[in-house]
Amino acid sequence: MTTSRLTIAFSLLLLTACGGSQDNSQTPDADKTTSSNPVATSARLAGAPPGFATCRSCHSVEPGRNGIGPSLFGIVGTRAGEVPGFNFSPALKASGVTWDRQSLDTWLQGPMKMVPGTRMVIGVPDPQRRKDVIDYLETLK
Repeated sequence: MTTSRLTIAFSLLLLTACGGSQDNSQTPDADKTTSSNPVATSARLAGAPPGFATCRSCHSVEPGRNGIGPSLFGIVGTRAGEVPGFNFSPALKASGVTWDRQSLDTWLQGPMKMVPGTRMVIGVPDPQRRKDVIDYLETLK
């Protein structure tokens, strides 16, 4: 394979490995909860730290809008695997994790190490960037 084909293949692998897929069969009214206010979304993203740019490639900050990964709006304080309309891995659903500062810090250090069988593969190795991302996630209410 050429270098450009390898780069494309790796990029696709990363994107597909980040999470599941949106499954609105469980939430037929999912579109009613989706924020379509671009001003509100822009305001939420304006406060995002630089380290959140990687997260944005898979996750939305809009309520009810899942992407490759689940929406992160209001994620702090919830149980893992409970974002409506998102198809989580069985491992994450069964993990029993509640997203607080400590669990998010551990998760972002290595998702697959914390919950073997999860689909998220990208971590945030830098402690300050993790702290900044977690601080930001706490504002998404």
